Amino acid sequence: MKTKKKTKKQNKIGNWVLNLEGVMSRLRGEGGCPWDREQTHETLKKYLIEEAYELVDVIDERNDRHIVEELGDVLLQVVFHSQIAKEGKRFDLQEVARICCEKLMRRHPHVFGDKKISDAQGVIKQWEEIKKEEKSSLGRKSALDGVPRHLPALSQAEKIQKKASKIGFDWPEVDAVVSKVDEELEEVKEGLKLGNKNMIREEIGDLLFAVVNLSRFQGESAEELLRDTVKKFYFRFQFMEEELEKKGKRAEECSLEELDKLWEKAKLLNKGKTRKLQKDR
Repeated sequence: MKTKKKTKKQNKIGNWVLNLEGVMSRLRGEGGCPWDREQTHETLKKYLIEEAYELVDVIDERNDRHIVEELGDVLLQVVFHSQIAKEGKRFDLQEVARICCEKLMRRHPHVFGDKKISDAQGVIKQWEEIKKEEKSSLGRKSALDGVPRHLPALSQAEKIQKKASKIGFDWPEVDAVVSKVDEELEEVKEGLKLGNKNMIREEIGDLLFAVVNLSRFQGESAEELLRDTVKKFYFRFQFMEEELEKKGKRAEECSLEELDKLWEKAKLLNKGKTRKLQKDR
């Protein structure tokens, strides 16, 4: 039986991945880099998180050159962890890739098997059913198990809410969610009125959880929405500082009324910028 010859492109891809694995092996080997040789799975955790967030940032910028660079940094983390495990004769990059391929094929029987699914919702439902079967073999006791502890809190809340929703524990409609947000806000106000710090702390947490629910009901990620708002705040604040600098003034020297006027001006500019971005998309 004849095997298909690899194209030049396939060979090039394969070679660069092998080259990357070889570079990391050398960095970790005798005569390699002292810093790289000292790293462990534990010491590298923070870098993996940082690189993932840097990738998210450049995806938002829609700059392909930067996306390629940051994807490479994320890939480097995968190769780094795999090399550390290889040195301990536990697993290697090939094993990581094999497990990933098998999982993708197993979770896509409509592509690699004989199942028929015609829409994205059907694919999502099937994916979750297969995941549930896989996770049951891991001895998880709760339907809420499996949410990574190191996820940002908003993302954790969203994932837990989705898991609860899958077993029917959810609000029937968005109006009920809005009512819950109002209820939690009133409880925060009550805590403030009483001056009860423990109550205030707990009720603000409940309010945030309810707002995450509202975002989820709208098909939005609370994490992304808040990130967008932080960027918006940064843009407006920076504009305000620049305008004051033109006048030879600093923010701390201005009245709140002066700052509010500049803030409103920044809002108008920011709204125009946002509308243009949405139009471009």
